[in-house]
Amino acid sequence: GAVCGAEAALAGGKSPPAPAGGRSLAAAAGGDGGGGGYRVGGAELEMEAKIQKAIDFKLEGHRCYKEKKFREAIGKYHRALLQLKGIHVVDGTTGSEVNLLNQAAAKLTEEQRRAVESTEIECYDSLTACLLQSELVNYERVKEYCLKVLGHQQDHFKAMYRAGIAFYHLGDYECALRYLRDAKCREPTDTNVLRYIQLTEMKMSKTGQQVRESGKESLG
Repeated sequence: GAVCGAEAALAGGKSPPAPAGGRSLAAAAGGDGGGGGYRVGGAELEMEAKIQKAIDFKLEGHRCYKEKKFREAIGKYHRALLQLKGIHVVDGTTGSEVNLLNQAAAKLTEEQRRAVESTEIECYDSLTACLLQSELVNYERVKEYCLKVLGHQQDHFKAMYRAGIAFYHLGDYECALRYLRDAKCREPTDTNVLRYIQLTEMKMSKTGQQVRESGKESLG
């Protein structure tokens, strides 16, 4: 979870280009012979195309999900995220060389940044929904994807609730309770959240009782 937060912070931190970089970029895009302008334009067009492709894959994923083709939907969401991964790399958040192309890529417009982030959130959120439909749910993966969503959007109700469920099934009741209580703060009357809080508290009191009993035995 922390890694996601760090990535999001990094991506955010990169948005205002350094003054010198900004000037050289403007010069390259503008009057110096126009040669550089094509490279910058090319990078921006390529990025726009990747974002659009990611959105298309995401929508295909939604269609498959509605048709209950969960495995196909998972594939589509992963392909969407793969498109966006390319953007983060070009964005200069990884890799240290800041060449002209990277400076061009760092010029994601505010609208593009929002599109990238909302597409990521939707894909990870939808992936958890698909995974929870499986006969054998991979709760480790559910937890991972929920934490990615919460890394972008801390008050995402479904991600809090599903993270709570995942931690519960992984046997980490303290974490489960923390996320479920956060979810309850958002939706105080949600019966599913209340039921899982009850289950988690029962598990915790039972394990506490077992620990106390085993302690008595070793003393006796």
